[in-house]
Amino acid sequence: MSARRAIGGSRYLYDSFDSAHARIDANERVAEERWAGLEFRLGRIEAMLERLERRLWLAVYGVAAVMLTQLASSYLAAIGGP
Repeated sequence: MSARRAIGGSRYLYDSFDSAHARIDANERVAEERWAGLEFRLGRIEAMLERLERRLWLAVYGVAAVMLTQLASSYLAAIGGP
């Protein structure tokens, strides 16, 4: 313990500040926040892709239904139906 410290006061006034350690801690916090932001954005992109996939399948089923309806209509017209 130094003589200054024995007098009293804050340890931050007399102890050396480890700027390298503080810089590493700050960089780690920034990296964690960036990672969290990236995970959030990726989650939103995945949700949008799932909705897009649902819409595409709905369009495919709709086209198939229209084609089957036209096929059935032309078949019924060929055999003399209503």
